[in-house]
Amino acid sequence: MKLFFFTLFTALSLLSCSSNSTQSEATTTLQWDTVSGVSTGTLLRLDSSHTKGTLSARPLDVWLPSTYDGKRKHAVLYMYDGQMLFDANSTWNHQEWRVDEIMDSLIATKTTLPTIIVALHHGGVMRNFEYFPQKPFQTLRAQFSDSTMAAIASPYGSDTAFPVKSDAYLHYMVDIVKPLVDTTFQVYSDKSATAVAGSSMGGLMSMYAIGEYPEVFGTALCMSTHWPGGFSPNEEIPNAFQAYIADNITPERIERIYFDYGTETLDAMYEPFQNQVNSVLESNGFVSGERWVTQKFPGAAHDEKSWAKRLHIPLTFAFAKQR
Repeated sequence: MKLFFFTLFTALSLLSCSSNSTQSEATTTLQWDTVSGVSTGTLLRLDSSHTKGTLSARPLDVWLPSTYDGKRKHAVLYMYDGQMLFDANSTWNHQEWRVDEIMDSLIATKTTLPTIIVALHHGGVMRNFEYFPQKPFQTLRAQFSDSTMAAIASPYGSDTAFPVKSDAYLHYMVDIVKPLVDTTFQVYSDKSATAVAGSSMGGLMSMYAIGEYPEVFGTALCMSTHWPGGFSPNEEIPNAFQAYIADNITPERIERIYFDYGTETLDAMYEPFQNQVNSVLESNGFVSGERWVTQKFPGAAHDEKSWAKRLHIPLTFAFAKQR
């Protein structure tokens, strides 16, 4: 499929040009391509040069809703597993989140603020090591953490574990991607209009992102959060996450957080761990249904089809129209 290469300044002529010199420089030097496969809106892709060596080479995708005209400011949602969000024809399991259709529909019905999606790609075989929260990991016993990481690496054809790099991933998000997005697109930069979302290991990273950068992200959406960390139920890793939550996910530090889980496939083992997390959040002073929500979805599995079916719920939690 032919791709059309352009700079934002020349190709998106409908977008208004900012007088801000930083934005002007960004729009004239960054080269994006349009990516087909989305049903609504426009998907733009920046090549791997933007990573600046912080992570292994990967592109960056930004989805603009069909109403985006470069004049009105938009909220921003940063989503993990960017490869899986828009086009089932290009994903490994032929499923997708349908983020473009769902977000565009919520905007069209004025259910949510106009919002762009920053689709963050994972590093392939490095995914679980990039998405394993680093500070909780560092509290694990060395022998246990080594065996757990080796077990995670094995299905990817590796006989050795990779280093955990979630802190580097957050640095990439906060210090490279967010300034790029803020100066290239018409968006609100404040945390009240900035959210982070993901599922499974991406759910863990969404929790970790708001815990580490509560001044950047106002809301975390954590779907089918993979509390066991590895492939087998255990107590040590969930306990480490709960200790981190006790210290960092408090009403004084963060604005809003959402959790959910299903009951089928991998999600079937999450409920006991999520209930423990719920207790920690209550002890921290959160009130269920206000700035914190946990929802159970009977019959939902651990896959993109299941997440797509309920995605409108966390998106509304994060971006219900208020401006």
